[in-house]
Amino acid sequence: MRKAETPAGPLAGIRVLDLSRILAGPWCAQILGDLGAEVIKVEQPGMGDDSRKWGPPFLDDGSGDSAYFACANRNKSSIAVDIANPQGAALIRRLAEQSDVVLENFRVGGLAKYGLDYESMKAVNPKLIWCSITGFGQYGPYKDRGGYDFLIQGMSGLMSVTGRPDGAPGEGPLKAGIPIADLTTGLYSAIAVLAALHHRDVTGEGQRIDTALLDTMVALTANQSAGWLNGGFAPPRMGNAHPTVTPYQDFACADGTVLVALGNDRQYRGFCRLLGRGDLADDPALATNAGRAAQRERMLAALESETARWRADELIAAMEAAKLPGGKVNTIPEALADPQIAARGLVREMERPDGTPVRVLGFPPQLSATPASYRKAPPRSGEDTRSVLAAQLGLDESEIEALLAAGVIADRL
Repeated sequence: MRKAETPAGPLAGIRVLDLSRILAGPWCAQILGDLGAEVIKVEQPGMGDDSRKWGPPFLDDGSGDSAYFACANRNKSSIAVDIANPQGAALIRRLAEQSDVVLENFRVGGLAKYGLDYESMKAVNPKLIWCSITGFGQYGPYKDRGGYDFLIQGMSGLMSVTGRPDGAPGEGPLKAGIPIADLTTGLYSAIAVLAALHHRDVTGEGQRIDTALLDTMVALTANQSAGWLNGGFAPPRMGNAHPTVTPYQDFACADGTVLVALGNDRQYRGFCRLLGRGDLADDPALATNAGRAAQRERMLAALESETARWRADELIAAMEAAKLPGGKVNTIPEALADPQIAARGLVREMERPDGTPVRVLGFPPQLSATPASYRKAPPRSGEDTRSVLAAQLGLDESEIEALLAAGVIADRL
């Protein structure tokens, strides 16, 4: 089951068969790939992963692949196999038999008709870790519904606490500016896969992981849900203000906006004194966060009248000198050009086989002994079909050509 040439990394020797598409599953698979796992991505011949067409922008190599696709599919080989064809399903079954992990995000029961469901695969590979990612999970009244990031953000309660408050200009619920339900579900799935692999190392036992976008997003409401569960407080939308910590929000300056994130009483007093308001720093009613929360409007009105006298960059510089947490809202281009991001090496450049450069965001954690690696640029659909089937299943050239002629597999869109 192991390949001696598997690249070094903390997951070296682990083979992942990725039957997923769009984002949550591919994001999970990319994380495992970054950490050294061998990832084989299975795509539909003639179609490929849906997200390949989610542009513009598109990669500049004539492939028709979108930048969206490139964000979640490095460190993978791509094979194009028609799993609806019995011969194609047989190929996938053989690959699963040789794999450590299978990821899939088909609708509940969708793989059973091809004989590619967990129970069928478990019978041939009892040590298999099988991770199913769906909108609502494998059971429950919503299990047969399709799950989409925007829908899940709303159903989870996240959008009810995101956006300007009632009565304010631009009021109303808002989704996050990134597909946060998909991305965080991919993260939770990767964590679960790692836990299951450790369990297998200890016991020799594989298992099924059932991950749902809705479960993930409800879990991410964290402190907001804790307030309701333990205090009966139904949180409202508060714009950029924090529901419990204050002052912790944006403040208007003479020429822009500054983000102020004061997490304790000492920082609050320092900020007041920086603004020349020692009276607010020494006010007993505002000495604690609970007191400031109770008198939030009075305190904010006083602070806002002072920040309005400052230029934004000057206030940020003064806060930095005073070791008070503050900053600006960067655009994406500004964030990617930030010297801190450059120092951390988060932006990486890779090359497709034809030399086309693809810039990607790297794996954030820095591992001292087994760092993430960037071995293979996001592949074109089916570009590895021949090599994978030959290396993993021992198919010779004539067998591969026969499968190509029958439409069971494809080697390029």
